[in-house]
Amino acid sequence: MTEEFRKRAKNFLLLDIETVSSFASYDQLPERMQKLWDKKALTFRKGDDETSNAAYFYDRGAIYSEFGKIVCIAFGAFFWNENDEISFKVTSFSGDNEVDILLQFKALIEKYPADQLILCAHNGKEFDFPFLCRRMLIHCIEIPKALQISGKKPWEILHQDTMDLWKFGDYKSYTSLDLLAAVFDIPGSKNEMSGDQVTKVYYEENDLAKICRYCREDVVVLAQLYLRLHCFKAVQPENIIRIE
Repeated sequence: MTEEFRKRAKNFLLLDIETVSSFASYDQLPERMQKLWDKKALTFRKGDDETSNAAYFYDRGAIYSEFGKIVCIAFGAFFWNENDEISFKVTSFSGDNEVDILLQFKALIEKYPADQLILCAHNGKEFDFPFLCRRMLIHCIEIPKALQISGKKPWEILHQDTMDLWKFGDYKSYTSLDLLAAVFDIPGSKNEMSGDQVTKVYYEENDLAKICRYCREDVVVLAQLYLRLHCFKAVQPENIIRIE
């Protein structure tokens, strides 16, 4: 563990978001949005695919900020305990009201110096960070300075992305957090559910707590992966604090 990392850890926040389709079904979409989703669904179809647009909306609506919404943001940070052992604390914001979640997250990251805060997520540059910003714009929430990257040069952007760190400039394929966890022998987060089940768990099982547990565990995996990608020792299980 380097002294530089210990200093940087003060302004280092790891995060993950869980999103669901904006409505419980395609039929609940406003007519105008239905037509626009129909156009979007055309990009999914291959060959003799007979999947309905309604089924596509339920399965894929959550990954598009125009058709989805955030129901949980989990975040965590490294610290050193009284025995000078690296530790990790993780918690989350969640609820049915996306505005409340976004405002809580905005207040959290604005506690950090905007020019020093490092946000880290897996595939964060293509998903988590832009999704957060777009949903804030939709709700007329001012985007925090730490997330305002438009016009900045690459070296001026502090955000980190574990998938980006793994790519080494190779942009041919997506590598999941779960796969990298397996590669580095890190305990996974898919014990209760997986990412493709979030919309179902939210609308059919009405179990937001389950989604939040899953989201927080993803952040724990993310933290351990980040350490391994820098050849640092993992946080010991007894030094991981989970706050519901």
